[in-house]
Amino acid sequence: MSTRLDVHFSSRTPEWSTPNDLFAELNEIFHFDLDACASPANAKCARYFTKEQDALCRTWRGTVWMNPPYGREIVAFMRKAYEESLAGATVVCLVPSRTDTGWWHRYAKRGQAIFLRGRLKFGGASTSAPFPSAIVIFWGGRLGQATRQELQP
Repeated sequence: MSTRLDVHFSSRTPEWSTPNDLFAELNEIFHFDLDACASPANAKCARYFTKEQDALCRTWRGTVWMNPPYGREIVAFMRKAYEESLAGATVVCLVPSRTDTGWWHRYAKRGQAIFLRGRLKFGGASTSAPFPSAIVIFWGGRLGQATRQELQP
């Protein structure tokens, strides 16, 4: 029997909705200004970019949450996150821990990677994702050393 959540665990969609508890924990530390990859139904911040608004063509300011599409387009989003951090934004990314990929070595390694224990349950799903996840932080100019120390294991 198929349910509406089955799509979250297949390659039919690259979109994996952020778990609310994980976002709440990170938002306590970062106080996000923008959700760079959202829909009106799953936006985590008052200010967000939808697929139609094309975050890749916009300027990101402040502290940004990014849970990008996990398909081939992830490389463009990781490049954008890294470039926006160079311009001063702090970008916190929820990504699959795919350390064997080119995008990981080209961009994720330039940030601070925190590997999450276990497997996340995305979008209210009852089962865990089929892959491990990581938080990658591209530190911009806004957050100081104190916040970085809060994240040390």
